[in-house]
Amino acid sequence: MTSCHIAEEPIKKVAIFGGTHGNELTGVFLVKHWLENGAEIQRTGLEVKPFITNPRAVKKCTRYIDCDLNRIFDLENLGKKMSEDLPYEVRRAQEIYHLFGPKDGEDSYDIIFDLHNTTSNMGCTLILEDSRNNFLIQMFHYIKTSLAPLPCYVYLIEHPSLKYATTRSIAKYPVGIEVGPQPQGVLRADILDQMRKMIKHALDFIHHFNEGKEFPPCAIEVYKIIEKVDYPRDENGEIAAVIHPNLQDQDWKPLHPGDPMFLTLDGKTMPLGGDCTVYPVFVNEAAYYEKKEAFAKTTKLTLNAKSIRCSVH
Repeated sequence: MTSCHIAEEPIKKVAIFGGTHGNELTGVFLVKHWLENGAEIQRTGLEVKPFITNPRAVKKCTRYIDCDLNRIFDLENLGKKMSEDLPYEVRRAQEIYHLFGPKDGEDSYDIIFDLHNTTSNMGCTLILEDSRNNFLIQMFHYIKTSLAPLPCYVYLIEHPSLKYATTRSIAKYPVGIEVGPQPQGVLRADILDQMRKMIKHALDFIHHFNEGKEFPPCAIEVYKIIEKVDYPRDENGEIAAVIHPNLQDQDWKPLHPGDPMFLTLDGKTMPLGGDCTVYPVFVNEAAYYEKKEAFAKTTKLTLNAKSIRCSVH
């Protein structure tokens, strides 16, 4: 008796993006290496393209030139008439869209891995945009299992009102890879090794899938975004309190009502309100000060995936 599974099309084209943010150096370093010597990312029958997404920002070692490239892949920006007056990243987004998209187009890329670093203590993190995507849940399960005992967390950014419009969202299967903690403009060997392994396991999964391996039903634990929390501010809009020492570096750990969140200069502790335990992520992320985000609250849940198998076998 044959098992019931979802038949998925084979994966043919994969892109690995580095330098979406020009000061997050692990992806930049790996992509530049793979452009020179890509043997370790090649798999039989699979086209794998490493690509520097924001070369001007990489050259200046800054997050972006005019605006955040990882927030502008929406219809409005992608549809703007190309001109020199457009912000550099909007022009670059349109170029990337034509090179790698559109989603489900005939020549578009099946999977885009977008490599990022965080200054927060988040370890190895996979970012998922769709809770119903059996293929990606299966892939993330494979990566998590392969990395064990090294923890690998899954951050689900599916939300009714928070729209990200990420660089990778133009692919059928968008995968965000976030590894930290690492300061901006710095390379750490341990973080480099972890990101490299995540890509290796992801490509191995794709290879096994294309070769006809059936992946049985699985379940993964994910952390789904609830809301973003700003720093306390004074009447002038200036930050009035910092992340409390008890919360610093405690990404993915439970934060209970009444637990310290912020600390003022005069020693006052500001606790978590409400009656729900949450799991903070991107705690004190350097790049999010300009976005007015001290951390994001998440809730923990389990996602299930059906069995999958490549349709050509």
